Amino acid sequence: MNRFLRNFLITFGILTLGLTLGFKIDSYLTPHQAADVDKGVKKFEQALAFIERNYITEPNHEELVDNAIKGVLEELDPHSFYIGREEMMSRDEEMSGSFEGIGIEYNLLDDTLYIINPLAGGPSEKAGIKSGDKIIKIDGELLEGARLTSSFITHKLKGIKDSKVKISVKRKGYENLLDFIVTRDKIPLYSVPYAYQITPETGYMQISSFSETTYDEFVKQLNRLKQENIKNLILDLRGNPGGYLLMAKNIADEFLPAGKKIVSTKGRGKDSQQEYNSTNSMNSFEEGGLIILVDYGTASASEILSGAVQDHDRGLILGVRTFGKGLVQVQKKFDDGSAMRIVVSEYFTPSGRCIQKPYNKPNEQYDNEIEERFKSGEIYDQSKIHFADSMVYHTDAGRTVYGGGGIVPDVFIPDDTTSNSKYLALLFANDVFRSFAFRYVDNHSEIRTTYPHSARFIYEFETSNELLREFVNYAAQKGAPFDEKGYITSMNIIKTRIKAYIGKRLFQDDGYYPALHESDPVIQKALELMPAAYELQKTGRFTLR
Repeated sequence: MNRFLRNFLITFGILTLGLTLGFKIDSYLTPHQAADVDKGVKKFEQALAFIERNYITEPNHEELVDNAIKGVLEELDPHSFYIGREEMMSRDEEMSGSFEGIGIEYNLLDDTLYIINPLAGGPSEKAGIKSGDKIIKIDGELLEGARLTSSFITHKLKGIKDSKVKISVKRKGYENLLDFIVTRDKIPLYSVPYAYQITPETGYMQISSFSETTYDEFVKQLNRLKQENIKNLILDLRGNPGGYLLMAKNIADEFLPAGKKIVSTKGRGKDSQQEYNSTNSMNSFEEGGLIILVDYGTASASEILSGAVQDHDRGLILGVRTFGKGLVQVQKKFDDGSAMRIVVSEYFTPSGRCIQKPYNKPNEQYDNEIEERFKSGEIYDQSKIHFADSMVYHTDAGRTVYGGGGIVPDVFIPDDTTSNSKYLALLFANDVFRSFAFRYVDNHSEIRTTYPHSARFIYEFETSNELLREFVNYAAQKGAPFDEKGYITSMNIIKTRIKAYIGKRLFQDDGYYPALHESDPVIQKALELMPAAYELQKTGRFTLR
């Protein structure tokens, strides 16, 4: 974009915001600010009218406005941005914790759409669709060519609640297609996708984001784990990009006694000055070992939760330094369904830390900051992490913690890349693990008899040499030719992933996650350090043995 056009769009965007936000100028602005906005609006009207009359081709008015708003928000900070209406619909679904559709998990494999699993109690299961069915037609349209894409399939299967769609499937044992009329309904999107009793005394729970339903999901899963008599908890926030601050606050409240500060926010407006403290009503896990797993993808609301637990010496933080987003955003929706989010305040952990990493640099440098951590070696070596003395803070018990760039874990566990190889990358890129497991289970029906439940599968199943040979041959057919060096380097990951995906095909998440966790170094370290986490909760200190 040339400089003239960029400057125009930025100016255009600034002037447009007063109109599109629908602010009452007298209520939100000082008289001086109101006069400046009024002058700017008039100037903008003149500029827009001039463009509309004289530009060499007829301009796309909507696109101009969108680009203008994008331009001005890009100048503010890396976390203020514009969201188009189509993307906004998708984000709304993610944050509301549901969408409207037919409720299936499917796999697009070898030009065929397979049903992996109809959601229990969902529209498809109620209609009679079963795991293993192949969808051949949707509303009479044959799934072939351009129609056999994830975007087309999603478009056809999603729809307004109570609307109907005709699904024609091929089922083993039936010569002709079977037709089902499925009535669409609300389908939950879980932000707490999995929780289980990883050892007799320890529960594991993953939180993938903080949506409107996250706290309720957390409480439900925690209560289930407590009924199984767990005394300790591993909370996995790796890769969690954040979400609603209130959800993080509520979950932190479950771990802390009443009256403890969880997070505070400070901004320019009075409404942005907030303090959130723990209460008597949300304290269901104050006792017992607590370990939170984090990585460079752990951000925002995830860092609020991690920071509160760390500052009050309630649990151990394990992993690598988190992303470093200490900004609070608010969202403004426009009449056309699009929206923008702007930063209104910074948040601070109980010890007073703002963990926002510096953003007084070009956005490109900010966006590449995680990549720079890999280049510097920080992801593999804790000694590469450096903070200014001004960023030193202390927990309740006097332990040193840092602000100014993410949450530094109490126990650093380097990112293990020693098993990575080009061969492994090819296997992932060609979706070999998932497709192989799907085929393998369908072609070896005896496996369902050998392993009637997930626990037996996890404890007894081993990836044999014969199975590995079958996998390697299949991978070569799918675009991943055998590479002996890469195969040897990545052997442990390959064996684990094969077992995990076969487990998923057999038992869904109950066969998938436990198989993955058997060789997850961070989770295995967390189990080893649980006594230290319990010691920290009791004394404010911990000992590494």
